[in-house]
Amino acid sequence: MPDVTPPGPRGLAYGGDYNPEQWPEEVWVEDVALMREAGVTMVSLGIFSWARLEPRRGEYDFGWLDRIIDLLHGAGIRVDLATPTVVPPAWFYREHPDALPVTREGVRLAFGSRGAICHSHPAYREAAARITRVLGERYGRHPAVAMWHVHNEYGVPVLECYCEVSAADFRRWLRERYTSLDALNAAWGTAFWGQLYGDWEEIQPPRLTPTVCNPAHRLDFARFASDSALTNFRAERDLLHGLSPGVPVTTNFMVSPTQCDTLDYWAWGREVDIVTNDHYLVAEEERNHINLSMAADLSRAVAGGKPWLLLEHSTSGVNWQRRGIAKRPGEMARNSLAHVARGSEGAMFFQWRASRRGAEKFHSAMVPHAGTDSRIWREVVELGSHLKALADLRGSRTEAEVAMVWDWQSWWAQKLEWRPSEELDTRERAEAWYAALFDRHLTVDFVEPGTDLDPRRYPLVVVPALYLAEERTGEALHRYVSAGGTLVVSYFSGIVDANDAVHPGPHPGALRDVLGLTVEEFQPLHAGRRVRLEPVADVPGDAAARPGAALTGDVWAETVIPRGAEPVWTHADGPAAGGPAVTRYRLGEGAAWYVSTRLDAEGLDAVLAAAGADAGLSDRAALPTDLEVVRRVGENGTHVFAINHADTEAPLELPGPGTDLLRGERVEASGTTVPAGSVRVVLLD
Repeated sequence: MPDVTPPGPRGLAYGGDYNPEQWPEEVWVEDVALMREAGVTMVSLGIFSWARLEPRRGEYDFGWLDRIIDLLHGAGIRVDLATPTVVPPAWFYREHPDALPVTREGVRLAFGSRGAICHSHPAYREAAARITRVLGERYGRHPAVAMWHVHNEYGVPVLECYCEVSAADFRRWLRERYTSLDALNAAWGTAFWGQLYGDWEEIQPPRLTPTVCNPAHRLDFARFASDSALTNFRAERDLLHGLSPGVPVTTNFMVSPTQCDTLDYWAWGREVDIVTNDHYLVAEEERNHINLSMAADLSRAVAGGKPWLLLEHSTSGVNWQRRGIAKRPGEMARNSLAHVARGSEGAMFFQWRASRRGAEKFHSAMVPHAGTDSRIWREVVELGSHLKALADLRGSRTEAEVAMVWDWQSWWAQKLEWRPSEELDTRERAEAWYAALFDRHLTVDFVEPGTDLDPRRYPLVVVPALYLAEERTGEALHRYVSAGGTLVVSYFSGIVDANDAVHPGPHPGALRDVLGLTVEEFQPLHAGRRVRLEPVADVPGDAAARPGAALTGDVWAETVIPRGAEPVWTHADGPAAGGPAVTRYRLGEGAAWYVSTRLDAEGLDAVLAAAGADAGLSDRAALPTDLEVVRRVGENGTHVFAINHADTEAPLELPGPGTDLLRGERVEASGTTVPAGSVRVVLLD
């Protein structure tokens, strides 16, 4: 596999999407001069350029691309060169109108945007391979090319296609997965509602039906859609590996539960040479830096813990959100360096120069419409100098104390219709538990279900929402707890297997043995209803595990039957009154906690305080809430990132003295502060 970092200038990647085809060539010279002023080291090029590169089938125009690549190369700026396969040209759709995707409602989408692709269509696959091959032949060994960028944001805005071509491809995929119709009928439970299939040709995509469609059918179609796009990525990647040896090939993910929910990024992460991610703040959230950190931690997880690269984010407002709220002074640097703290090998933006036309003309850019006499430009130049000062970070890894189990396929399954409550929300619970860990100043590694975890590396493991869990997942968690780990599981986890079939026996299915309990009945709450949780007066075992104040829950409750687990909080009222609400099960050398209602932030913090004491984690509650402290460790030492998201100065205690690389000044272990809205990156002695 090629090197996992762009083989360009030593240091961190800095730059953005560059679209020179939108500008006259005299602007290119100005752009490159400004890039040098800003410290840009790499730009993404050619992402939406298929129609310009191949104006007619088999006719190519590379002159303009040759000139801009040579201009960039002469300035020492590397290129992340794209295959432009996210937007086929208009002539392609004129020849192949049936390559446009069809929605579940039966509407064929039109050309005139981006991503209007049926990933199963053979004409698209042939055309994509052709343009990729000619690009690889022409630029595969060009010294400016640091990385190949296949397609753009697979899965956004549309991935699933319900046309007849996709139907045939879906049947092929099912034959490979199940081999026989008997196996498919068993997996899908087609005996329910008389849906048995007697011939492969009877199977269609899960189009609109009179009532709820078979959930196993829909779950497999989601898997198929992710796999179909991945097949196309692999085809382009393999061509480029052959034509451009040693140069990493990637595609830009959108690894955030708020931005893309259609791809199984665990599978995709294993196929790219370097994980790259695009992330856009949910601007309306008051504490949107927590979502940013979660996305960065997820990106690092998909990369297998290795360094990755932030390939797009915004300098300020984003026009496709409900409100394009501008970033405050210093926020762009905080955002960028928070990604770097959590493993990114740089900070790239969409885009270099703000567009005058098109759908994103009000999207912020490194060179804004206001030009270089602007706050944004001054902050862009300053950030370039910061990243240059952090060059020795390259190749180091982020340290985490907590693992969180997350799965895209489980999320897909839980979102389907007719679950016990419409308020069951995988994303909401994952974000809530992550925020609670963030506020306790714990760094999180996300892990795939079924991963064997070492309690010495992760003394605490949290499962916020894992509706779909195979038996192997329960077995792996059982081994973890038995070996001395502390596990915390939230409600409605472990319920079904990979085919959305309820596990035999009582809930929570795959997790009941590790939790030491069963759930006799789900007790969804009325809208707006809350339940009160009372602490148990005397909990056997360690004093650290004993609860404090009463808590409240909403949305959900359960009738929990302990099978070795001990109640720590009980339901004081509501449909499960008198029964356990939060339990602790001592198993082997460790302990497993279970939370059977939706707790608010205060409740989650109380449970994590108790479970964290079980796990032996140090109490960091005294640190300011919005002071983010993260460590990256590598051959060049330990870097401590301290990012102050608050409007007031924050005290910082360090493991020892060091040098603040952004200011070039010495700092001591005690008595150091982080100014309001500012960042320190300290290289420890």
